[in-house]
This record gives sequence, C-alpha cells and structure tokens, in this order.
Amino acid sequence: MVEQHLLQQARTLSDRLVQLQSPIRILDAINWDRSIRETFFANKAQKNPLIDRDYYQRKPLGFDPVVLRHELAELQRDITRQLGRLSPIAQLMSRACREYRDVVRMLEARGTPEFHELSVELFGHPDDVFHANEPSLVELAHMLQAPLDSLLASDSLPEESKSINAADAVKQLQAQLNSSMSGVDVQVMLSDGIVSDAAAGSDRIKLNQDVRFSQRELDILEVHEGWIHVGTTQNGLRQPYLTCLSKGTPSATITQEGIAVLTEVITLRSTPRRLAKLVQRIHAVALAADGAEFVDVFRKCQEQGMRDEEAYTLTQRVFRGSVPTGKPFTKDLAYIRGFVLVYNLIRVAVQLGKIDRLPLLLTGKIAVDDFRLICELYDSGVIAAPHYVPPHFKDLRGLATWLSVGRFLGDFSFTQLENDYRPLIP
Repeated sequence: MVEQHLLQQARTLSDRLVQLQSPIRILDAINWDRSIRETFFANKAQKNPLIDRDYYQRKPLGFDPVVLRHELAELQRDITRQLGRLSPIAQLMSRACREYRDVVRMLEARGTPEFHELSVELFGHPDDVFHANEPSLVELAHMLQAPLDSLLASDSLPEESKSINAADAVKQLQAQLNSSMSGVDVQVMLSDGIVSDAAAGSDRIKLNQDVRFSQRELDILEVHEGWIHVGTTQNGLRQPYLTCLSKGTPSATITQEGIAVLTEVITLRSTPRRLAKLVQRIHAVALAADGAEFVDVFRKCQEQGMRDEEAYTLTQRVFRGSVPTGKPFTKDLAYIRGFVLVYNLIRVAVQLGKIDRLPLLLTGKIAVDDFRLICELYDSGVIAAPHYVPPHFKDLRGLATWLSVGRFLGDFSFTQLENDYRPLIP
C-alpha cells in the first residue's frame, strides 16, 4: 500500500494537472467558422477555403501558451521530486504533462507545417504500422473497405431514414441514457458550435442543431458518447487521488475511441455504413498526407457517394488546424487505431485468464500503454474501481465468448468450405 502522505501529495499534484489543462480546447482552437462553409459552397465548391495562419491567430486560445508550457514543465518536475521517478503515479502523470505540452505546441503552430508534424507525434500517421512487415493503418483501411463496399451495395441493408430532428433527438437520447446510465448525471443538449453530429463533455452530450438523426444513430451515440466518453469521465472524477484520469490526453483519446468503436460493434449498434465512415476518415487523412488539397479530398469524398454537406464536414475535419493546401490533422486515425489496440489487449487478457482486469479500462481516460500501471495502482489502492460500468463490461461472459470464438475462427482457414458454400447461395 502507498503511504497516506504520498497519496495526498498525489491528489494535490493531480488537481494541479486538471487545473492546468482545463483551458486547453483543441477542437475549439482549430475548428472553422460556419461562414467558411457558406463561402465554399457559394463558390460552387471549386475553390479552397481561405484559411491561413492569420485566420487562426485571430482565434484566441484562451491561455498564454508560453506560460502554460512552463507551468506544465514545472509540475512535471514537482511530480518527480515529490513522488519519485519510478513511482507508477509519477510515470502516469509525467506522461500526461509531456503530452499536454505537445498539445500546446501543436496549437501554437496552427496554420503551419509544424501543426501536422506535432499532430503525427500525438495521434499517428496513416502509414504507421503496429509491427514490422504488418499492414499500415491505411492498408488496414483498404482491407476493411472491400467487404464494406459489398455490404453497402446490397439492397437488403438500406440506409435508415434520418427522420428525427435535433430537438426531438435530444429528448429521445436523454430518455435512453436515463435508462441505461442510471445513477450517472448526463445531460443532452443542442449546439450550433460543433463540426460533428455530436460531441461529449464531462457530463453532457451536444447534438448538432442542424442535423437530423436516425434511431440507429441515436443508439450509437448512446453507447459511444454516453457509456464510454461520459461514463469514463465520470469514473475519473470519482477517483480519490488521481482526478486527472477524468481528462483525456491524446494517447488516452486513442484508447477512448477504440473502446467506443468496440462497444458499438459488440452491442450490435454499429452498421456497415458507420464503419465505412470511420474507414473513409483514414482514406481522407492519407490523401491529404500525400499532398492532396482541400478541394481534391472533397471531390474524392463526393466520388465515394457522400452528399456535399457530408463531404465538406469530413474534409474540414481533416484540414482543421492546418491550411487547405497543407498536411492534415491526424486525430481521425484514432478510431481504427484505437480499435485494433483495445481489441488485442482484450484478446490477450482472455488468453491469460485475466478478463477480470478489463473493467479497469473504464477507470478514467487512460492509454492502453498505461494499462499495467493502472492495474498496479488499483492493486495498491491508489485507483478505485470504476463506478459506472456498461453492461458488456459488467457481465463479461458475452465479451469473453465473442473474443474466444473470434480467435478460434481466426486460427483456421476456411477457404475451401467457403468455396463449397458459394453454389448454395443463389
């Protein structure tokens, strides 16, 4: 067990970290105004948006980056000095300090080539591989695209009607969350300041007031934004000492999106169209990384069957923080990258008979690479078990069975059996 005075020091240092990172709002700092969209379509989608470094300089960060970087470095020194460099608590918080400093540098570099380079440091590059001689992220996206194209071409899987306006969607999603997240205070509201259809905060989910939703989309938002993003934030806020687990670093964001996508799939909320959207984000980032400009990526999205508004939204996600002729913001790689990392961590836990450890993924916003530290800190009483645990992590039998069967099938090649069955399907 950790001595009480060290736990109190950890709590004080953790609270300092929460306070220091609180003004950092990555998406607010890099999103484009609605007028940019309106001008783009007024120009018949033929010209790149007029975004340059000066555009971002006119968007205040809400903090002095030089001062904040200094304060984060000072906090990291205090963490090491008070807790010891080898302390699991110190390792966890020091990593967060380093990542937040990189985030600040990235936001300082908005509209310059360095923005992309720092984005790659934090979120990765489409050409990244997990191990030598394995497929890159963009190659994995191509591999996943082929079966999705076949499914999307089928008349038996039509796109569900977006018949629910934003105001009604707020009421419906709120009712669903009140039922499935009983005991967690989460509020659904309308917003006119987000690029995506929805976004989660610490205790709220914002829905884009200009978007219509299908019931399927609300079901996905319930588990993705509610169960995972809001749920883990609330779990982090309830931590007795490491309150910083309520705040997500970029590496934790990758894990978060991975757990959220895995949850969509396991709970049967996801659809081929939903997965195709995540794959298209990787393709769009890869195009921009290879030198494609905004209008080039936009047209490619149109060619893939996206509506004009949908194509613009995706392309804007790729170039926000950058310029229309620059390299991309790579955060959208987090969904598939995180899915692969989380899926394999869970598979290994099942193989080792350590499935009881898996709910610790939900103790707060954590990085997969820190999972061993999280387990050690839980065992020593520093970290509390998650307060809110969604159904598929509360009763692990279904998850364990799903992964075991997947491993069994993955160990064998059924090519000949598949060929035998092809004539049976008219």
